[in-house]
Amino acid sequence: MRGVLTGFAVIATVIAIGYLVGRIGLLGPEGPAVLSRVSFFVATPALLFETVSRTDVSAVFSSALLVTLIGTTVVAALFAAVAMLWWRRPAPEATIGALAASYVNAGNIGIPIAVYVLGDAAFVAPVLMFQVAVMAPLAFAVLESAAARERRSVVRAAVRPLVNPITVACGLGVAVSVAGWSPPEPLMRPVELVAAMAVPAALLAYGLSLRGAPPPGSGDTAWDVRLAVVLKTLVHPAVAYLVARYGLGLSAPLVLACTVTAALPTAQNVFVYAVRYGRGVVLARDAILLSTVTAVPVLIAVALLAG
Repeated sequence: MRGVLTGFAVIATVIAIGYLVGRIGLLGPEGPAVLSRVSFFVATPALLFETVSRTDVSAVFSSALLVTLIGTTVVAALFAAVAMLWWRRPAPEATIGALAASYVNAGNIGIPIAVYVLGDAAFVAPVLMFQVAVMAPLAFAVLESAAARERRSVVRAAVRPLVNPITVACGLGVAVSVAGWSPPEPLMRPVELVAAMAVPAALLAYGLSLRGAPPPGSGDTAWDVRLAVVLKTLVHPAVAYLVARYGLGLSAPLVLACTVTAALPTAQNVFVYAVRYGRGVVLARDAILLSTVTAVPVLIAVALLAG
């Protein structure tokens, strides 16, 4: 339980600092957008290259990855179906909502919780790899295609997802990992230095965006936010538990690991992606805040029930 609270306390503190910076107007009105662009184009690609290049890709392919694939697909598809077929939301907004319902904070919250609750940070590796290597590129393909269609550029719609900095960084990281090459220290030290900025920049940008914002879950995106939060906080871990225990018959520790990782709140990366493409920003912002708050009792309950 202490690990759960520690992970959330760290996140809340950095977000609060961003909010205070916004209150005093230190970075001006463009502060959230600038920090989000720095995180998206510079820091996050460095972090992903560093992380993926040092990950044993073969070890990621496991039963836990299959649970992640099924659980994520189910909740993302549920949100997309309701948003597009019932509410008639545009594809970009539905994509951001699907990410908000399924893209977990596997890094700065998932790792400490995995260490304290599960006893091993390696449990989040399949989730992290699936999100950066599969989910993010697919989402970027939809978002880039929509942006290119607005500019009426077929070539750009086909090419832009492939040259997205996050997709490129992930691909390079996988190539380095598969090749078994260890980049020399003079090359990796600058990458590590820039990578260390990714999470703080995203959290500060998120905190800045809360300044002057209406109550979360209100306005035109109220139902989208509620659906995303319910799917993320309740449905996602429930599906993961059912698949892990009854579908695959995994051991109790693996069932707990799959359930805990699925119960993690929406990652702040979703907000960065929304700001980058200018679609679903309010939805992403509110879903992150509400899912983070509601995930605390859910994770504590899961940890207590598992003993």
